[in-house]
Amino acid sequence: MRVLRLIFREIYGMFVDDEFLALSILGVVITAAIISSVFHASSIGTGFILVIGCVGVLMSSVIQGAGKR
Repeated sequence: MRVLRLIFREIYGMFVDDEFLALSILGVVITAAIISSVFHASSIGTGFILVIGCVGVLMSSVIQGAGKR
């Protein structure tokens, strides 16, 4: 049972190491999906929102990480 717990903890840590980054990217994806479905945005527009949002979140995470050091 301990081994399974360790395996699940490691897998969880691989995907959710930085909670802010994971939740922010999830927010960007949900926002892009909502905009795409509600406003019938083109796939290029939705892709643009995803790219700009994810790059913004990544830059914010890097700046926060640099500020902690």
